[in-house]
Amino acid sequence: MSEGNMLTPQRKIGSGFGRDSTAAEVIAGIDLTGKTAIVTGGYSGLGLETVRALASAGATVVVPARRPEHAREVLDAAGMTAGTAGTAAGDVSVAELDLADQASVKEFAAGFLASGPGTGLDILINNAAIMASPEHRVGPGWESQFATNHLGHFALTNLLWPALSAGNGARVVSLSSTGHKLSRIRFDDINFDAGYDKWRAYGQAKTANALFAVELDALGNDSGVRAFAVHPGGIMTELQRHLPREEMIASGWMDEHGNVDARFKSPAQGAATSVWAATSPALEGRGGVYCEDCDIAEPTMPGTPEARIRGVDAHAVDRADAARLWTLSAEMTGLNAFAQGR
Repeated sequence: MSEGNMLTPQRKIGSGFGRDSTAAEVIAGIDLTGKTAIVTGGYSGLGLETVRALASAGATVVVPARRPEHAREVLDAAGMTAGTAGTAAGDVSVAELDLADQASVKEFAAGFLASGPGTGLDILINNAAIMASPEHRVGPGWESQFATNHLGHFALTNLLWPALSAGNGARVVSLSSTGHKLSRIRFDDINFDAGYDKWRAYGQAKTANALFAVELDALGNDSGVRAFAVHPGGIMTELQRHLPREEMIASGWMDEHGNVDARFKSPAQGAATSVWAATSPALEGRGGVYCEDCDIAEPTMPGTPEARIRGVDAHAVDRADAARLWTLSAEMTGLNAFAQGR
């Protein structure tokens, strides 16, 4: 691993922003003119607000979507002209991508790389996810949450590496969450073949998202590419579509009248940490860390009242597990942009 990664402690840096900061606030004064960004899932919830912020700062944003026509309708309704990727239809464009389908990931990446000579990519925000879904298998029998949330983004990032490394200090942001606290990586049963638990499967996927940033930062640092994992906070979005209302009430996320708990953020607040990690000058020369509330997170303090909802658990930033997961993911997908350097 690169020594540069060792220089970024998992400690707050005093960003000047916090839990209630919005994406618009953290990007104020930042000029992204001439920069290109990709935001998976950039047409709903946090993704939509992330795209709005990046485009407002002048970035050209590509939104990969499983349902591209629906994505265009949403982006158009939000006041962001959504053309077809590769055309000059505006600052925001849409292209087809299904993260659960490795062939679709390859097709999208190939299209992006072919969209112009020397196409560089400055920001990649791996935002799309599914949560606590019913048991489902994709591809060669992969558990769907791990396959979509992690392996889809793992493949996408590796395939886009030529564009990322061609950028001037590109950043990759991997959306994790406090869900990582629910499970380590189950290296002995990664696909839950011995019995499925929707929340442990989600937890494993979110741990994978965090570990992905650790290893990508170590591997990409010498090329000027830095990676960050982000916990956006609790936000009511389409991510909860698989959860029965009764379960959300029992968890204290809302009351019986549907009123959302005050602990939840708005989508604009939830997008802030992703946007901050992708653009903040305060993170120059830093990477491989887990962020929350628009700052680098502190390590979890086990046994404290906030251990379940704040900080990053040691297993989600473990360098040995990060390297092991990368190797396993490369074996599963057949992709590794750094194979010659390992």
